[in-house]
Amino acid sequence: MISKTRVVCVWVLLLMCLPMADLRTVAQPNSSNVQFVTAEELKSKITRNEPVVIIDVRATSGLLEGDNKIKGAVYVKLRRLKARLGLPPLNDVPRNREVVTYCACPNDESSIRAAQVLLDAGFSRVRVLKGGWVSWKKVGGQIEPLAKVM
Repeated sequence: MISKTRVVCVWVLLLMCLPMADLRTVAQPNSSNVQFVTAEELKSKITRNEPVVIIDVRATSGLLEGDNKIKGAVYVKLRRLKARLGLPPLNDVPRNREVVTYCACPNDESSIRAAQVLLDAGFSRVRVLKGGWVSWKKVGGQIEPLAKVM
């Protein structure tokens, strides 16, 4: 016969484990519905003056090595991206325009999350720069100074 104490202990353990399982799921970005673009492809698009919106979602720590960004990119903190979609210059971007997100994360985590925010907001042509800022520097892509964020 199972005692009440054992049953209570099992329930307590289950209740403690369920939130941890949910956190592991939330912590990993789902890249299955996100497409990628290489630095060379993006560099070519910029050279050909193709209409593409580039969104820099690097964390502040990713900006410490230099206050530069991809030429023409809009810098937005990831946690503020959804709100910034209603403000200039992002509120004027057509939902069918190609948008590329990038970060300085080892596995493009922030870029993928940003792409998901954009897809959820109705953007149809969102891609993540594979390798982000590091790959952009490796191909010698155009950069410009980052405006000071207040």
